[in-house]
Amino acid sequence: MEPFRWRPGKTALLVSMPHVGTHIPGHLLARMTPVAARLDDTDWHLEQLYDFLNALGASLLAATHSRYVVDLNRPPDGSSLYPGQDTIGLVPLDTAAREPLYAPGAEPGGEEIARRVKRYWKPYHDQLAAELERLRTAHGHALLWDAHSIASVLPRFFQGRLPDLNLGTVNGQSCGAGVGERLFEIARCAPGYSAVLNGRFIGGYITRGYGSPRDGIHAVQLELAQSSYMEELQPPYRFREDLAQRLRAPLKALLEEFCRYAPPRR
Repeated sequence: MEPFRWRPGKTALLVSMPHVGTHIPGHLLARMTPVAARLDDTDWHLEQLYDFLNALGASLLAATHSRYVVDLNRPPDGSSLYPGQDTIGLVPLDTAAREPLYAPGAEPGGEEIARRVKRYWKPYHDQLAAELERLRTAHGHALLWDAHSIASVLPRFFQGRLPDLNLGTVNGQSCGAGVGERLFEIARCAPGYSAVLNGRFIGGYITRGYGSPRDGIHAVQLELAQSSYMEELQPPYRFREDLAQRLRAPLKALLEEFCRYAPPRR
């Protein structure tokens, strides 16, 4: 199985979904605990939620393999994105609820991790980088939207309940001046939803590594609380079309506003 699904678009917008994959190769699953097969930490149903992307002319890059194989939104050297804070690693050894993913003694070592990076991580990022360069050449700039979701209550990583719409611009460094603030205003005013800009999640490796306004690449991460569009508490984590229909209005408004951004002429 290829490490990603890919659909080219017609505008400057590329939507990346690095945590939607659900495939774990059998030879890896055989060494893992039954917990792994539940795929609890998947960014469930995002392609279904973002079903309007083709109409926006967006390119779409979506992972096929689970983040339990390798996390595409982590640095390839395994360094922490949030020094001093707990976080899921490049190759997770436990779930976000601290349940072990491997039988004792079956955890992957350094050489295996390097092979997973080469086999799964690198192709995704090669495609991501190539498409951003294509868009920048074709349109004069590229707009990268890194799409994520997470359980709304997850004590390991944050206290209380997460806001519904969590925008991250690496504290304004990953996109042009004012972009994050304009997006936050749309999110803040969306009826029935809570929102934050650069709160607990300011942007992962993709937003930080590719967002470079001075080079014409503008990146924003959106972390959605899963309670806003699905049944998040236990498998099978069903999609809720009634919730999704309501959420799509502000979600589409955010992407349309992002697409309206035109970098200043040099």
